[in-house]
Amino acid sequence: MLGFKDILVARRNMGNLVRKTPLQYSFPLSERVGSEVYLKLENLQQTGSFKVRGAVNRIAGFSAEERARGVVAASSGNFAVGMAYAARALGGVPVILFMPLGTPASKVDKLREYDVEVFLSGEQWDDTYDDSKDYQREHGLAYAHSYADLEIIAGQGTIGLEIMEDLPDTDAILVPIGGGGLLGGVTVAAKAINPGIAIIGVQVEASPSAYLSFKEAHCYERYEYDFTIAEGLAGGFGIVPFELVKDLIDDVVLVSEQEMREAVFTLLESEQLVVEGSGAVSVAALLFDKVGLKGKKVVAVISGGNIDIELLLEITQQSLSRRAGL
Repeated sequence: MLGFKDILVARRNMGNLVRKTPLQYSFPLSERVGSEVYLKLENLQQTGSFKVRGAVNRIAGFSAEERARGVVAASSGNFAVGMAYAARALGGVPVILFMPLGTPASKVDKLREYDVEVFLSGEQWDDTYDDSKDYQREHGLAYAHSYADLEIIAGQGTIGLEIMEDLPDTDAILVPIGGGGLLGGVTVAAKAINPGIAIIGVQVEASPSAYLSFKEAHCYERYEYDFTIAEGLAGGFGIVPFELVKDLIDDVVLVSEQEMREAVFTLLESEQLVVEGSGAVSVAALLFDKVGLKGKKVVAVISGGNIDIELLLEITQQSLSRRAGL
C-alpha cells in the first residue's frame, strides 16, 4: 500500500523545496515531565507547517497535463498554504482551494501572496470537502486530498525518516492526529527503521475520530466535531491512513482544550516557540502525563506554528492571570 521506498522517493521529489527541520532537545520540558524530550520543529518548515511536504510530493506526482489544467483541494488552512507554495514552486500550477468558513484569518491571509483561487465554504470540514469535490467533478480537474492520498502520506513520512536519522535510539514518537496523513507517514517510516519504536497519536477531545476509530476498529471517516482551537485536527479520520497503520499504531490519547492551551503557552515561555493548537497537542500529552513515557527518549512532533495572533494573546493573558491567581 505504502512502503519505505515511497517515502525515499518523496524526499527526492522535494529536493530543496522543503526544509529538513531541527530536532531540538528541550531541557525545560525534559525536567518537567521526567522524559528525555526532543521537539521536531515543523513550525519552522516552509509555510509554517508540515503540510507542505505532502503538497510538494502530490503536485510533483501529477502528470504534466493534470498540472496544466489545475488542481482542487480542501483544507482547514495549513494544507491550503502548502498547496499554494508547492504550485508556485513547481511551475505555477493553477490551484483552487476550499476552506471552512471558520478558518483563522492568519491562515487565509497567508494565501494572499499566492496566485490561487479561494472559496470559503461549509461550517464543518465534511461540508467543505463535499463542495470541493463537486467543483472538481464539474470542471474535470485533478484532486489533492489532504490526508487520504498515498502521495500526500509519503511526503509527510519524510518527517519520520528525518527523526530516525537524527535520533535512531528514540523510544517513542508523539504525533498529532487530524485526518491521519501525518500519523500514517511517520508510522510507516519509523517502524520500517525500528519496528519496536512506539508511535502514539494525540488528538483533541473535541474531535476524537481517530481515537474512536482505533478503539472500536471502525473508521470514523466523517465526524461532527465541537469547537476547538485545533481546527487543523478537526473532522473525520481517513480510511487510507486507518488501513495503513491500524496494526502498527501503539496508542491514541486525547487532550482537552485547556491542556492544549497550556502546551501552547509552555512552548512560548520555555522554548520561545510560536506553535498553533494543533501543533502543541503532542506536548500537551506529555505535560499532562497521558502517555506513560517517564524515563524514555521521546520525540514530540510540533506540526505547525500558524496561530492567530489574537488567540495567542488570549492564551498568554489567561495563562499569566491563572499563574497570578486572578
